[in-house]
Amino acid sequence: MTDQSPVTDAPTSPVKTLPDAQTVTEVRHWTERLFSFRVTRPQSLRFRSGEFVMIGLLGDNGKPLLRAYSIASPSWDEELEFYSIKVPDGPLTSKLQHIQPGEQIILRPKPVGTLVLDALLPGKRIWFLATGTGIAPFASLMRDPETYEKYEQVVMMHTCRTVAELEYGRQLVAALRDDPLIGEMVEGKLLYYPTTTREESPHMGRITDNLTSGKVLADLGLPPIDPATDRAMVCGSLAFNLDVKAVLEGFGLREGANSDPQEYVVEKAFVGDGI
Repeated sequence: MTDQSPVTDAPTSPVKTLPDAQTVTEVRHWTERLFSFRVTRPQSLRFRSGEFVMIGLLGDNGKPLLRAYSIASPSWDEELEFYSIKVPDGPLTSKLQHIQPGEQIILRPKPVGTLVLDALLPGKRIWFLATGTGIAPFASLMRDPETYEKYEQVVMMHTCRTVAELEYGRQLVAALRDDPLIGEMVEGKLLYYPTTTREESPHMGRITDNLTSGKVLADLGLPPIDPATDRAMVCGSLAFNLDVKAVLEGFGLREGANSDPQEYVVEKAFVGDGI
């Protein structure tokens, strides 16, 4: 596992040389495959927690190489945070993983996405279901006071292959309870259920299996999933999304969208392997 201490040496008044350029302020490498970074936020950018933007770098041909990335910071944050995998041969992340504070990335300030609270009907309990870097939009939503104003209970299920790959989420959740803005709101409302699929850990197994077997309900002491009160958001690979959709619909939940709020929503623009 690599050093997790942040690198922060960005200039206070960066010179913007690229179109839609923002300056990197911090980079943190969590494992050999995972890293997060923060960049300056355009003054005009407004977004809802859970949305994504297009970010990237200039390619070898001088043209922008852009991909959709969920904003991991909440809507009130003065900077923007992103969480990414590293793909050695990926056209974007093979370069992006080497960025340093003070350098620039391209950010197109047009946020969109389905993982927003407005895309769900009112409910009492919300499930955040993610694999890998799919936790990014929920990192935003878990830090947003509106989430706790709208729901009596928030369940964050995050599954990775190894314990080290869960560290970003673990540290984020641990810090929430001492957060001056939402610490009191989080207490007693946020339930965190991390699992691994390859390495031994306190909780094992895929999200789909833990939902269908009822294991997560038993472990957390929760009542059965009820479409009248339960809502869900899903973010992961295409295969994961399809599997979880089938499970949720088996519980009677219906898929919604910004224009048609229902009981669950899925992010279709997730940054997956190969980027």
